[in-house]
Formats: sequence, C-alpha cells, structure tokens
Amino acid sequence: MKMGDNTAAAKNQFPPHSFSIVSDVPPQANSKWLDDDGKLKRTGTVWTASAHIITAVIGSGVLSLAWAVAQLGWVAGPSVMFLFSLVTYYTSTLLSACYRTGDPVNGKRNYTYMDAVRSNLGGGKVKICGFVQYLNLVGVAIGYTIASSISMMAVKRSNCFHSSGGKDACHMNANPYMIAFGVVEILLSQIPDFDQLWWLSILAAVMSFTYSTIGLGLGIAQVVQNGKIMGSMTGISIGTVTETQKIWKSFQALGAIAFAYSYSLILIEIQNTIRSPPAEFKTMKKATLISVSVTTIFYMLCGCFGYAAFGDMSPGNLLTGFGFYNPYWLLDIANVAIVVHLVGAYQVYCQPLFAFVEKAAAQKFPDSEFITKDIKIQIPGCKPYNLNLFRSAWRTIFVIFTTVVSMLLPFFNDIVGLLGALGFWPLTVYFPVEMYIAQKKIQKWSTRWLCLQILSAACLIITIAAAAGSIAGVIDDLKTVKPFHTTY
Repeated sequence: MKMGDNTAAAKNQFPPHSFSIVSDVPPQANSKWLDDDGKLKRTGTVWTASAHIITAVIGSGVLSLAWAVAQLGWVAGPSVMFLFSLVTYYTSTLLSACYRTGDPVNGKRNYTYMDAVRSNLGGGKVKICGFVQYLNLVGVAIGYTIASSISMMAVKRSNCFHSSGGKDACHMNANPYMIAFGVVEILLSQIPDFDQLWWLSILAAVMSFTYSTIGLGLGIAQVVQNGKIMGSMTGISIGTVTETQKIWKSFQALGAIAFAYSYSLILIEIQNTIRSPPAEFKTMKKATLISVSVTTIFYMLCGCFGYAAFGDMSPGNLLTGFGFYNPYWLLDIANVAIVVHLVGAYQVYCQPLFAFVEKAAAQKFPDSEFITKDIKIQIPGCKPYNLNLFRSAWRTIFVIFTTVVSMLLPFFNDIVGLLGALGFWPLTVYFPVEMYIAQKKIQKWSTRWLCLQILSAACLIITIAAAAGSIAGVIDDLKTVKPFHTTY
C-alpha cells in the first residue's frame, strides 16, 4: 500500500495498531519501539482485551434474556445459553489461532477478520466474509442507536410515571433521542484509533455490569416479593400465545441468544491490539475465557431471575419495558448506564468498518490529499490532533446514515436479530472451523474433521431457525410501523 514517501508522515496518517489503518514501515528488528511487523508496539493486555470483548458482548440485550427464557422455559432456556457460551468460547479459540499465518508466534499477522480468511482460505470466501461481517456491523450500529434512544426515553418515562402516579401513559417521540445519540457518536468517531479509546471501552464494560447488576437485583427482589418462582419447564403456555406463535417466538429466542454472544466479527481486530510476548493467541484465549465466563454468569442470572420474577409475562426489556416501576431512581441509573455502555459499544463495533473503508480508499487513491493528508490542529494542553478530511467526512456520513435508518425503521431491532442469526453461523462457527482445519491441515474424514463439521452443521440449523423467527417478527412489525413517527 503506497502511503507516501515520508515514513513519519505515514505513521501519523494512520495510527499504528488496534482497529485503525496501519502504515507499511520497514521492519527494524532491534527497535524497542516497533513490533516484528515494523509497526509501533502494541500495548494491549489480557485485561484490555477482556474489556473490549465484554463491551461488545454484554449489550442491552442482556435485559431481554428473561423474555428469551420465557419462550423456551426452565429446561431449554438456561441449557441453550450454556451451549451457546461453550460454542462461542471454543470457536473463538479456533479463530484466535488464525491471527498469525504459519508459525503461531512469529508468523505473518492478519490485521482483520478478512485478512485471516484471505490467508487461510482465499478465493470468493473472502468477499462473502467481508459482506456478512460489515453488514452485521452496520446492523449493530442501527440497533444500538434504537436501543439507546429507548433507554434515554425510559429515564424520562419512569420519572413521568412516578410524578403522575402511573395515571399518565407518558408517550414520547424517539427521534430527538436518536439524533442526540448520533451527535455523540459523530464526535467520538473522529478519534482515529480505537487504542486511544481504551478508557471508553473499560467505562462501557463497567456500565454493563452496573445495569446488569441492577436488573438482577430487581429480579431477585421481585421473586422474594412474589414468594414463589414463576415460569414453567416448557416456557410460555399455549393459550397465552397460539401454537404457531409459540414456535416462531422460540426460534426468535434462539436468535436473541445467538446475537447476545456474537463478537467473533471483531475478535481479530481486538487481538491486533495485544502486545507480545506471550504469543497473542495465548493472551486472547485467556481474555476469551474470562469474558465468556463473566458474560455467561450474568446472562444466566439476569435471564433466570427475570423469568422467575415475571414468568410468561416477562417483558422484552426488564428496565425499559417497565417490568419494574420502582425504585424509579434506580431505574434511571440503570438506563443511563445502558446509554453510556452503548456509546462505547457502538465505537467497538464500528471501528473495523471505518478502518476497512479508509484502507480501501487509501489504496485506491494513494495520491489524493483529501484522503491521505493530515492537518495538524494544536490543542492547548494536549497533543496535536491530526485531522483527516476524508476520515471526518466518511465517519460523519456513516453515523448520520445509521441515525436516519433508525428513525425510518424503528423496528430494526428485529432486523438486527435477523442479521445476528445470519451472522452467527458464518462468522462465529463456519469460518473459524474451516480456517482452523486449513491451518492445522486436519485430514478430511478424520474423527476431528467430522466432529468439527457436525458442530458447524448443527449451528447452521440453529441459525436457519433463528432467522425464520426473526423474519416472522419483522413481518408483524411491518403491519404497524410509521416511519419517523415512533413513540414509546
């Protein structure tokens, strides 16, 4: 990639690691400032990687798990969550082993998921991977915009309910809140390198624990107040819903749980922030174990106690669906935490997409000053900010686009569930399995090969079922949607 003749300028142009574009600096093996690929040393640790993963995984979707368990029941609900955690952990370790091609310690680095697919599989699979990955990232950005607006409105609505004693329905328009979220994301998106936003990722991870813990505490309190555990072994009963609705909602619950565990689409990008030694795949394996374990514990507790508290009537979101009304101030704290978390999670997911477009533009137009030139802006008391006109324009346009689509299609949470279902099998299972088989040269029809293929086939079936449930939900939403006039 031709980035200009001046090495120092190239390094400033595209920050050296994390999710950013990196310049091709000639390797200097003995330099204490450079890694083995000639780029500035990566500084990530098992804890920063864990924070990134937790920020990406524990989204506000944790609060919908009570609804998911309600569709499946006490037997299938927790079992499905546990199985998804095992599959996610196992396939994530397979994927992390593909960060380097050849030797796992000194082999060629793959900076993105697509790079890993290109190195191990090649051909048309690279384009398929890129299409699915970046489509999911766009979908997540839109879904997070909608989810944040719902939480912001929940703060105002809980106070409205409190002041009116529950007599006022407290309906309000979602558009101003989506626009406010978009403005914040436009500002944060101008920070070029996600490694410079490690503090936001850690803050977001803390926020996810905050609102998850509040949701869990309120669920436990409700169970104590009820004096019994609600729910049944098979989930929501026929009569409350029809047989057909029961099937579709059960499939939709699979999609919700699958989407809740999805972070493989940004795993390689997170791994590219980790310093070595030790080998990156070892650090990533530890970070994955910590993150998936913590996530699963929270998912189990929130989902199960939420279902135990409300049974078949479990709301889609414990904190914004007003499964709880009091204490209203605690609900306000929880919903503010959700918004802060989603602000950070939006950046975690969008940075790989930003980097992909900026890299492609730089390769296509290497001599364009609009794309490659940085303008240094002096900020008193801080380091100079490198303003890149293309980066600023492209990222601003992207955030505006996701905000407008969120207002146009306010039911996009169901479409995001569909994207999550469709992305789960290819990104979390299929590509990691196929790359691992290719890298380790596992013999076809051997016992290990058969086991990996059976795992992939089983997850494909689950993905198809979850996608079908999500499509049914979208069809229902289309009957009542009013673009740009959404109220809650």
